[in-house]
Amino acid sequence: MYDVKFVYGKLILIAVTEEKEKKKVVALLSGGLDSQLAVRMMQEQGFDVSAVAIKTPFCDFDCGRGCGFEIRERADDLNVNLKTVYLGDEYIEMLKHPKHGIGAGFNPCVDCRTMMFDAAKKHMEEIGAEFIISGEVLGQRPMSQHAPSLSIIEKESGLVGKIVRPLSAGLLPETDPEKEGLIKRENLGMIRGRTRRNQLEMAKKYGIENPPNAGGGCLLTEPQFGVKAKDLFEHVETPTINDIDLLKIGRHFRLDEETKFVVGRNKDENEMIKAIALHEDILLEAKDHLGPVSILRGKNAKSHVEFAASVTLRYSDAPKNQDWIVTVKNNDIVEEVSSQCAEEESYIKFRM
Repeated sequence: MYDVKFVYGKLILIAVTEEKEKKKVVALLSGGLDSQLAVRMMQEQGFDVSAVAIKTPFCDFDCGRGCGFEIRERADDLNVNLKTVYLGDEYIEMLKHPKHGIGAGFNPCVDCRTMMFDAAKKHMEEIGAEFIISGEVLGQRPMSQHAPSLSIIEKESGLVGKIVRPLSAGLLPETDPEKEGLIKRENLGMIRGRTRRNQLEMAKKYGIENPPNAGGGCLLTEPQFGVKAKDLFEHVETPTINDIDLLKIGRHFRLDEETKFVVGRNKDENEMIKAIALHEDILLEAKDHLGPVSILRGKNAKSHVEFAASVTLRYSDAPKNQDWIVTVKNNDIVEEVSSQCAEEESYIKFRM
């Protein structure tokens, strides 16, 4: 292309270099290494990458240096724009009846990934991107990263042919970007399984220092947390974010079908229990001894105050076989009850 200009009365042609606009792609970005590598691979092939981070009630996203902080750091390191999408009530609703079941904990990985890709799809449409990438590796995770699950996720998110998994794409069916010539199969990876050797070698190539360890980042994949989550969803028709926040702290006891009892394990958890407590909850604390803050929640909570007081004392430094005072706060009313430290056999059967 040429631009025509007059210089000192003479007509001259000036060559103009036309810079080709980069094609856009959207990356599902976590704090892990695999998604970083996927972004680097696409950037290396000339794509303009934008990132989407997904936050749910079950990830440590914004607490201190949680995964939210790490994702923002990763986005800066990768020089990509970052959009955060929060899946809250709709995620909880999905957990009530996950279409494709749960894993070893309480993790509905296939339904979860479908929701994540659906959120990325909306961003892809908003910015006019060509396709979506993720750091998924074939066979790395037992529930959501084997071929049948990957196919289900694509179909249910309406993204058949539009998801590229650069680390393993050489082992997967051809995608639309390949068919259209936007990417070439020889530039795609063929990584399979749980080993990280290939990824660590790639991290060196791309100058990614101190690559993070492999890890889930989702509380629902942890068996112990899964037990508490399953109990909550079995006893509460529609759990709230507050209910879920309470799951993340303390020792948990199911006293009856209507009543939950949680005992703090340290000073930080005690403060969190106080912050989480709702107006109708009952808070208990040893009056004259260091120990936990405990919370009773449920319709029958008042009928369990005496028992909860004895357990609260048991986890405090109050000596056994003596009566001690426990303060009980409910609906802004503070009362005192006298109790002794509970014996382990009286409460251990209720603990989750």
